[in-house]
Amino acid sequence: MATPTSAERARQLRRRHRRERQAVVFGAMIAAMAVAGLGAAAVYTGVVSAPFARDFTTLSTPAPTVAAPPCPPEGTLPATYAETQVRVLNGAGTAGLAGEVSNDLAARGFVVAATDNFPGGYAGTTLIRFGEQGLRSAYTLAAQLEAPVLELDLRADPTVDLILGDAFTSLLDPTLITLAPDQPLSAPTGCVPLDQALQTAPEGPPAEGEAAEATTAEGAVEGAADAGTAEG
Repeated sequence: MATPTSAERARQLRRRHRRERQAVVFGAMIAAMAVAGLGAAAVYTGVVSAPFARDFTTLSTPAPTVAAPPCPPEGTLPATYAETQVRVLNGAGTAGLAGEVSNDLAARGFVVAATDNFPGGYAGTTLIRFGEQGLRSAYTLAAQLEAPVLELDLRADPTVDLILGDAFTSLLDPTLITLAPDQPLSAPTGCVPLDQALQTAPEGPPAEGEAAEATTAEGAVEGAADAGTAEG
């Protein structure tokens, strides 16, 4: 039998060393995968708590603060539908919504003073804005709606603004309305006395007569300016 040369022995040693290194590397990889699998299974089943576990947090824009509505003074009776003047404003972006709700209110006997769009839209269900003179009407209108927001302002007339939001669906079914003309209005939870609410109430829209006068005056000023320009 031929004796291997020194070169062949060297090649055999290199091959053996390579196989040994491969066995060590693959063995370590298999062991690491096994440990990772066992750890994942333990966390998944709840046997071990994950060291990085924490509650997820989200950034959100805080909801705008709404002032507490005024309480109806003791003994205040609801307004009749016929004396409740409503401006219906579409803040939902749905075409024709203000007209549809106006028709529904008119069918119930409310007086619809105007319909229009609400600038900027309204993210909510419904918002009712009113002045001191329209408090009874505002609560009468609120009884037709599901959880409306009531907001007092300093308008001098009895008109009430009904702002329809993007979550609005419909008026309440008439059979669910519990208003009685001879029963005083109930104070909603969290309301404040009317005098207190008036102290922080924002300015309201101008009355229709005032708005018309302002428009007329503005037109007269512009006309005079145009005439002066023409003369010049």
